Amino acid sequence: MFEQLSNRLQSVFDNLGRVGKLTEKDVDTAMREVRMALLEADVSLPVVKEFVRKVKEQAVGADVAKSLKPSQQVVKIVHDELLVMLGEGGRLNFNSSQKPHVIMLVGLQGSGKTTTAAKLAVHMRREGRTPFLVAADTYRPAAVDQLVTLAKQVNVGHWQEGTKASPPDICVHGVDAARAANAAVVILDTAGRLQIDDNLMNELEEIKRRTKPAEILLVADAMTGQEAVNIADGFNKRLGITGLILTKVDGDARGGAALSMRAVTGVPIKFLGTAEKIDGFEVFHPDRLAQRILGMGDVMTLIEKAQETFDEEEAKKLQKKLMQNQFTLQDFLEQMQKVKKLGSITQLMGMVPGLNKLKDQIDPEEANQRMRRVEAIISSMTIHERNNPKVLDASRKKRIARGSGVEVRDVNDLLKQFADMQRLMGEMRKGRFKMPPNLPGGFMR
Repeated sequence: MFEQLSNRLQSVFDNLGRVGKLTEKDVDTAMREVRMALLEADVSLPVVKEFVRKVKEQAVGADVAKSLKPSQQVVKIVHDELLVMLGEGGRLNFNSSQKPHVIMLVGLQGSGKTTTAAKLAVHMRREGRTPFLVAADTYRPAAVDQLVTLAKQVNVGHWQEGTKASPPDICVHGVDAARAANAAVVILDTAGRLQIDDNLMNELEEIKRRTKPAEILLVADAMTGQEAVNIADGFNKRLGITGLILTKVDGDARGGAALSMRAVTGVPIKFLGTAEKIDGFEVFHPDRLAQRILGMGDVMTLIEKAQETFDEEEAKKLQKKLMQNQFTLQDFLEQMQKVKKLGSITQLMGMVPGLNKLKDQIDPEEANQRMRRVEAIISSMTIHERNNPKVLDASRKKRIARGSGVEVRDVNDLLKQFADMQRLMGEMRKGRFKMPPNLPGGFMR
């Protein structure tokens, strides 16, 4: 998300950094580029105009002119205005005394509401709240079945009445069932509809009247583009939405819908759907998103992802193994599989300041193929061979190569790189750090 915008803005700031003291002409040139970058990223024109006006107003001020590094001051101004545009990070309202807490999901068909309902349920459970799902989409074929399947998959209570009952009745009965199940949060999965479809919008208003939701969240596809503003505005005027959930943000390099919807409606973005998998769901942090847009990385999100994936006790055992030279190919395989859960190589590099500019130099598909090849080679070994690679003679290597669909030389390369890593750890343990000659690229070559 925002990849195109991020690349364009970094180019603008790089050019500003070369001119030393900024003139008003330099700022004008830069703002034209910023304007084009935002428009190409699908940010709506009124939002772009207001953003550029505010940045330019501050960028030609006395504070920037007197600054030792004017270009960095401009970056700071753009960063601060992005934060204003993105608004404060939305948090769910749990102040209501209503039990259970009702969350109503609305949006267009195909925006990902049903999957989002399951993701939100998992998120609620991580926060210590018992969630409950209600299948109220009686219009889309197999929507009820999909929600029931997801509810069972994530082990969450659910309510469904098929497709014959009216959605408002289903929602009321679902809330009653959630209350009987002692659930803390009930999530209503409503059918997708256009904001201009009067009859279906009336149905949502009836659900709202009868269930009195504490939250009405608009689930919006980040790839919708500028039409997203009209969608958000239409739903907001009819229902008074309390927050936005942007889905498929990993599939759109532009992402301007996020900036436009928040700026036009004033409704906070509360969550981002970052992948199709159930765990591809993040709380929205405007400061982190602004940093990503400006190419500053997002270390906090990376740390949180790592904490969810890696167990602290396990990490200590792994460190001990590494320092005692007991790290095996089996250990490496397990760690590689965990790292894959954090995201693609390019996604991870984009979160690390300094590495984000290098991510475009890596072919993500090629990197993923290398990881899959390494995984296949190690998986074709027996546990004994993974823990004791010295037993791998020519015959065993041929068998492993056949089993993993590679050449014997690929198996030999992996074993050599693993031996290089073990030697490196040995040197570190002895306090004589010396980089082995063929280590760069390591297992991923």
